[in-house]
Amino acid sequence: MDTLTPEQRSERMSRVRGRGTKPELVVRRLVHGLGYRYRLYSRTLPGHPDLVFAGRRKVIFVHGCFWHQHEDCGRTPKSCLDFWVPKLEANKARDAANQEQLRTMGWSVLVIWECELKDKVALAERLRAFLG
Repeated sequence: MDTLTPEQRSERMSRVRGRGTKPELVVRRLVHGLGYRYRLYSRTLPGHPDLVFAGRRKVIFVHGCFWHQHEDCGRTPKSCLDFWVPKLEANKARDAANQEQLRTMGWSVLVIWECELKDKVALAERLRAFLG
């Protein structure tokens, strides 16, 4: 049972951002600092990747561990399981399908998880290896 009224729940969920999230901004600053230039959210590519390097045919997705259910740290909600479990599983399935479609189109895909932002040195090396 939800502890909030439908209006309260709607207002709270409207605050959840899909673009320009803090983890995404951290990755964008790192990539820019490494000297790479990119486009944001290509509407022509499956899944609308967060960062697109068209000349290199590479894309980066920055995933939140909860919303995309990271295997190592994505937690499952404790209430409203009949809503959350199918929703989060559908997110995972959609992500996998979009990534496979991008690879089929000849694009290289890198997924950066929110929890990986803690070690910026390792993340910078991973980005440099992927983009270099």
